[in-house]
Amino acid sequence: MRWFHSGGIFASLSDTTPLLIAEAMQAARARGAVVSFDLNYREKLWRASPGGVERARRVLASIVEHVDVLIGNEEDLQAGLGIPGPTVATSTALDPAIFLSMMDAVVKRFQGVRVIATTLREVQSACRHRWGAVAWMGGDTYVSPTCDLDVHDRVGGGDGFAAGLIYGLLAGETPARAVNLGWAHGALLTTYPGDTTMATLDDVRRLADGVSARIQR
Repeated sequence: MRWFHSGGIFASLSDTTPLLIAEAMQAARARGAVVSFDLNYREKLWRASPGGVERARRVLASIVEHVDVLIGNEEDLQAGLGIPGPTVATSTALDPAIFLSMMDAVVKRFQGVRVIATTLREVQSACRHRWGAVAWMGGDTYVSPTCDLDVHDRVGGGDGFAAGLIYGLLAGETPARAVNLGWAHGALLTTYPGDTTMATLDDVRRLADGVSARIQR
């Protein structure tokens, strides 16, 4: 095993799923695997269970104690973990400043976290978005390019980013390259129906390199 990944939606489904996640993370770390977690904070899911949002913070924090790579935006960090931060409305969605301003508080509280990353999305309309990504890795920050997306289905873009980022880190790419691969894969995924990728690795690499994602014949 080289990498173990889970997320906040699974954690919210029952009283036992968080325990299963923590147990699996501990087993993975014992075998030398990298452990990652996507906060994916969904208030409606947590409110449907006993303890509500207060329990969500306790549960998610207990999971993040085992995590090396954390994925989640500034709203996830504030609402899901109780990390203090400025009001999101004070900046545009593509400005990483708010997210990056919270890093010291995150790593002070969760000292095992080595990487924190998120997508940046500015919704101009249902079918038109501006798209970017940012990551903090060991004290350094990496910001992707930005692009305009003609969105077919926005569901899965964040998961696509996580998959591309994890692939890049597993493949030994530089941190900047790994962020760009995540950004490129998430962007491509929003142009497909559903939340299952249709992108090839070559498609992702070309877009990450700034080359058109059009079909190469």
